Amino acid sequence: MYTAKETRYDKMKYNRCGVSGLLLPAVSLGLWHNFGSNGNFDNMVHMCETAFDNGITHFDLANNYGPIPGAAEENFGRILDKSLGAYRDELIISTKAGYDMWPGPYGNWGSKKYLVASLDQSLRRMGLEYVDIFYHHRPDPNTSLEETARALDGIVKSGKALYIGISNYNKEQTIEIAKLFQKMGTPFIINQRKYSMFVRDIEQDGLKDYAAWNGIGIITFSPLAQGLLSDRYLNGIPENSRVRTDGRFLKETAITEETLQKVRALNALATERGQSLAQMALAWILRDGDITSVLIGASRASQILDNIGMLENTQFCQDELERIEEILHPCL
Repeated sequence: MYTAKETRYDKMKYNRCGVSGLLLPAVSLGLWHNFGSNGNFDNMVHMCETAFDNGITHFDLANNYGPIPGAAEENFGRILDKSLGAYRDELIISTKAGYDMWPGPYGNWGSKKYLVASLDQSLRRMGLEYVDIFYHHRPDPNTSLEETARALDGIVKSGKALYIGISNYNKEQTIEIAKLFQKMGTPFIINQRKYSMFVRDIEQDGLKDYAAWNGIGIITFSPLAQGLLSDRYLNGIPENSRVRTDGRFLKETAITEETLQKVRALNALATERGQSLAQMALAWILRDGDITSVLIGASRASQILDNIGMLENTQFCQDELERIEEILHPCL
């Protein structure tokens, strides 16, 4: 029988999510990969228990995480039933809806019909009465923003979610839906966006600054650029890498010699800092306090422990920040 470590809160850092009362761990665990129907359940359990034993209280899912869609939620429900469920009041569990989930016109995008039905399905799969954060997973160009906002507001009022988030919304879309939420008094607290040293859209479109100035949390996914910001590709592309076995997310054509030279230079700087490249890449995301939490993925528990190790050094001197920019943008 699982008993969580008494020391689980000793080293993790917790950041306030926007201006809400909710604190999120600096590192959260995403169940996007390795929790589907093709994964090893005992390994999933070990990863989740390791995460919680080390202060990761936030577990992030979506209705379509798999394979097959829904499988990650089903497996997480089994993990809750097996061990973590005894600590439900210490957990932040989030899920999302917005991508294609079931056949027909009602299983996709941002209508009230879809969002309400999807959350009901998610709750059944996980065996929960409510989730802590429910996200709209992507903007819907064909449904009014007001309908989506009212649906999310109604979900909170129904007691099926405590807080509302959005994902993949840019700055302008965030501003518009935030206005609607403000009028309705909806507890909108967070936007989830892709962010890494190599993908900096939230800086370029101004969302990062806007969120910081307006009390909206940001949680980032793909912080290691699908493994590119790790030691995996320092010497080229391994035969067993996801690039070779599943090229949906990181294309082999993206791993150019120019990119690898940048990765190697960043790795050299990380070594000087006493960190792995992955640790430095995660620490860089948290460098200025504007990001609430960084979502990591893992295929084994040791990766979670390695990533958490970056919390020992999240500070960068100006020279290090300038060197990183010179490596990433040598022509500037």
